[in-house]
Amino acid sequence: MRTTIEIPDALLRWARVAAAERRIPLRELVCEALTEKLRVGVSRGKPWMNSFGKLRNLHKETMRIDKLMQAEFGQIEPEGGH
Repeated sequence: MRTTIEIPDALLRWARVAAAERRIPLRELVCEALTEKLRVGVSRGKPWMNSFGKLRNLHKETMRIDKLMQAEFGQIEPEGGH
């Protein structure tokens, strides 16, 4: 189906460049983008759930940093050097 939409000039240029880089028609890029956006919107039920658990992969890194900090702070001498 054909339709007319108003898109800011800068966004249209960006979309045309992206479509050209991917060697696909602009309409295909727009369809993919709309599909992606709508798919994300449908699965949103509760917006706060989107970020739940996203940092769980940082747990090991946090533990490593904590150990390094404990090792370093354990070596700090009291003020005055006594």
